[in-house]
Amino acid sequence: MSTTVIRNAAWVVAWDAAAKKHVYRRDADVAFDGATITHVGPGFAGDATTEIDGRSLMVMPGLVNIHAHPQHEPSYRGIREEHGLRNQYMTGLYERSQAFGATDDAFREASFEVAASELLLSGVTSLCDIGAIWPGWLDLFARTGLRGFVAPGFATAKWKMKNDHSLDFDWDEARGRQGMEDALALIDTLAAHPSGRLSGVVSPMQIENCSEDLLRDSHAAARERSIPFTLHLSQGVLELQEMIRRHGKTSIQWAEEIGILSPGTVLGHAIFIDQHSWIRWWTKRDLAILAENQCAVAHCPTPFARYGHIMENFGDYVRAGVIMGIGTDTTPHNMLEEMRKAMTFARIAGRDLDTVSTEMMFHAATVGGAKALMRDDIGRLAPGAKADIVLCDLTNPWMMPARDPLRSLIFHAADRGVKDVFIDGQKVVADGHVLTIDHLDACERLTEGQARMMANVPNRDYLGRTADQIAPLCLPVQ
Repeated sequence: MSTTVIRNAAWVVAWDAAAKKHVYRRDADVAFDGATITHVGPGFAGDATTEIDGRSLMVMPGLVNIHAHPQHEPSYRGIREEHGLRNQYMTGLYERSQAFGATDDAFREASFEVAASELLLSGVTSLCDIGAIWPGWLDLFARTGLRGFVAPGFATAKWKMKNDHSLDFDWDEARGRQGMEDALALIDTLAAHPSGRLSGVVSPMQIENCSEDLLRDSHAAARERSIPFTLHLSQGVLELQEMIRRHGKTSIQWAEEIGILSPGTVLGHAIFIDQHSWIRWWTKRDLAILAENQCAVAHCPTPFARYGHIMENFGDYVRAGVIMGIGTDTTPHNMLEEMRKAMTFARIAGRDLDTVSTEMMFHAATVGGAKALMRDDIGRLAPGAKADIVLCDLTNPWMMPARDPLRSLIFHAADRGVKDVFIDGQKVVADGHVLTIDHLDACERLTEGQARMMANVPNRDYLGRTADQIAPLCLPVQ
């Protein structure tokens, strides 16, 4: 093994195991031997193969992203930012899903590489990718250097539209069952993957699109394997209305009834709970149910804010005892910007400056996400943890003055403050440049892929419209 030490770091965001929280340490050393951190604190006295001068650096743990769709979301740039339907409570999710979609594996590869570049540049070292199975997925994940939580999606039904004010479903039990079998078969291969960085997540896609049997069986499969189980739930008003129509209760209450809420369950979004102002269901039990069942919520503020939706509010979930993590559900895949938005929006929703803090949000983006994914060796700087480490440049103008470097990073610099990133002890970002991906080339290939996707829209859309008719340009072309 080769030992690297970051010597005399100006600031270290270290993990205090006794207090179960992050703390600042000044003028400290961080050492790692291969893929494992061996020392966090002053006076590292061991031999080092590589020394890094830390006097102008903040050293922090890599961020843990627990919900993303990198195989297609970057292709929506210029399409989805202002797309939505007033008659569907402002969301564009259902119309966009039926009209736009990946056309080929080259499209998925380019999209994934663009997203991975953005994630690495914003300090993400662990990623849960909820997506489709395709031949190059695992090798590409490994090649980026990311620590991958691979979540092959499957469902019994697909959304379909007949008009702009309702939602229908195309049910196929056999398709859902085959999708689960294919997902589990892939997941069961991951332990042997040569990268050593890939593990599985069982992922039925949306609660309203899965049969009860499929949900129960997939949750049981996750528990048998001691791996996470993730599900989109309480992500839209139409979903809540559909679940109440079917079952007479909210999505969260039905999920509890059928036994799929437990430690290791990660719920995508869980914004529209019974007490939300857009729902105002009479029960007011959903938040307590989440906490009592020790499940986690993946909060991704950007896509919902673009529709005019907001979680009400992040701090209330934390105080209720819900495990909270952060994800990048849409483009851009900038985790630091998501953290900033999540804090700002929580204060607006709660009308309270103190409802959420930087410490609370950083915890969610690191050890909160790690706990959601059933890991205690990522999201923290401590001996024995994985060497997933981010170095932030305190001399970058966007970080200065760095009186409180985490605030400077999250509220001001974001990805501009990230200098170097290590995953499993391997450098994947150097001086603000991704080493494992040709970012510009991926963007060029994605531009070509977006053109193919847009050309195919009339063949998919229920009204036969073009992409420009569904999502017009923001200014007229003269």
